[in-house]
Amino acid sequence: MADMDMLAAMGITGFGKVTKKRQLDPTRFDKNKRAAESTYTPAEEPGSSENKPGPSKGSSQPPGSKSQSTGPSPAAAAVTQQESENDPSDHEDFGDDQPRFPITHELLLKDHTKVVSALALDPSGARIVSGSHDYDCKLWDFGGMDLQCKPFKSWEPAGTYYVRDFNLLVVPVLHVQLASDKGTTQIRLFDRDGEEQATFIKGDPYIRDMKHTAGHVGELSSCAWHPHDPKTFITSSADSTIRIWDVENKRKQKTVIVVKSKDRGARTKITSCGYSTDGKLIGGTCLDGAVHIWQTSSNFVRPNMTIEGAHVKGTETGSMTFSVDGHTVLTRGGDDTVKLWDLRAFKKPLATRSELATLYPHTNAMFSPDDKYVITGSGATAKGSKGKLVFLEKNNLEVVKTLEVDSTPVRVFWHSKINQIVTGLSNGQIVVLYSPTTSLNGAKLLANKGPPRKVTIEDMSDALAAPAIITPHALPMFRDMDPGRGTKRKAEKDRLDPRKSRRPELPVTGPGKGGRVGASATQHVVQNLVRDTTRDEDPREALLKYAEKAENDPQWTAAWKANQPKPVFAPVSDEEEEEK
Repeated sequence: MADMDMLAAMGITGFGKVTKKRQLDPTRFDKNKRAAESTYTPAEEPGSSENKPGPSKGSSQPPGSKSQSTGPSPAAAAVTQQESENDPSDHEDFGDDQPRFPITHELLLKDHTKVVSALALDPSGARIVSGSHDYDCKLWDFGGMDLQCKPFKSWEPAGTYYVRDFNLLVVPVLHVQLASDKGTTQIRLFDRDGEEQATFIKGDPYIRDMKHTAGHVGELSSCAWHPHDPKTFITSSADSTIRIWDVENKRKQKTVIVVKSKDRGARTKITSCGYSTDGKLIGGTCLDGAVHIWQTSSNFVRPNMTIEGAHVKGTETGSMTFSVDGHTVLTRGGDDTVKLWDLRAFKKPLATRSELATLYPHTNAMFSPDDKYVITGSGATAKGSKGKLVFLEKNNLEVVKTLEVDSTPVRVFWHSKINQIVTGLSNGQIVVLYSPTTSLNGAKLLANKGPPRKVTIEDMSDALAAPAIITPHALPMFRDMDPGRGTKRKAEKDRLDPRKSRRPELPVTGPGKGGRVGASATQHVVQNLVRDTTRDEDPREALLKYAEKAENDPQWTAAWKANQPKPVFAPVSDEEEEEK
């Protein structure tokens, strides 16, 4: 203390330049606050704090630390790095009873035009990738978005095939797409910026044994990364197989798991697949209602655990999720049920929750980050009604809370690091639910950004001070008309191009190709043996040699010979005879 007083007496207040910290508006989250339309069950105590999930393991960061998000706007990222989301001084006083679920505020991402059928977040929670029935894939970055909430990249990966499933890892982005009737059978690999890295091979549809094909021959349904090996992933398909792939080898899969059904034909569609959290188990759900689980150390000849009739036959099970405890499995069926299974007694479900309307076959369910709750979507039961997000207890699948959304929720993702819930709706919207107290970064970054700066008169004067002058012939559309330098070389190059020079087709030599029939050596010999000379004759002479025969023996004109007038020709002068 004495040293500080001495420094103050000497006029020294500190060392170095102190960066001025921008003060945040304490009411910045109020505009995104949801109305209190959520319903609680009587068993729930809204003020209880013992079961609140709060920030997960990833959110327990030291003050000032930021997630590894590299958005498209470095300037915006630089602004956010100057402030800390974990700084208590930035938050208003909410009291001790923090919300159990991060659903007090919401952010809407509107850019898709049809149902959002695929949704995933990267491990840091900085980017969202979405796919829809409008055939588009979109990448969203929380650090680079402004208040308009638009994606920084949108692309159409496979024409008129809608996107079915996404799965993200730290470096690559795995993307699988298919169509509702006959989908593509090829897997596409993208990086985190949306650039395509590889397209994997498709199988031979004429081979009956699926173990001998190099790729899938049926429409793809789902995909999943290995939890510990970033070079390995699995895919499931309607060809009754689950295939294990290596990122480095796009010509053939590593292993083929052939699923045999007890129905006639011994084939069934694999609707979903997944890895356990330790990577030692692979699970798959089938269209015939069965659930199979294999150990990764086995030879995959037959499953290690199987339940026939886990869900209603003929309904598509949308997801299969393993819990972090290593022995609990959650399935979301197309029969309007969510079932909880124990691998130690894999014969009947531990708990079942029914009456969850399923309008889309890829509706999923997943565990909360603290492994205490289950979240899933329930469709609208009547036309014009709203969908619901349903929160269930993990142990008995009792309804803890329901939350209404604008339309049917299809895909749900509860991120463990940022503690935010992202759901894709059937109307094309993506809803990001968060809490200002228990969530970290993500959608909160947009509230920290102020409105865009208005254009001032100084900005306009700077733009008008040095206008850009563009000559017409400098534009690319007029470059071909310019007879300047480089025209001669371009003309010589075009002359060699048969399409641009309009060169006629050359005569075919040999047996022919491209639909044109050629002439062989034998045909030339036959044509010379029996030669047709009609083309070499004069047609006038060929007709006049029959004139005398027709006059002497008129077979066809004898009926008109009696009354036929005789032709009278003009007399020929001597000069014309001399000219002849």
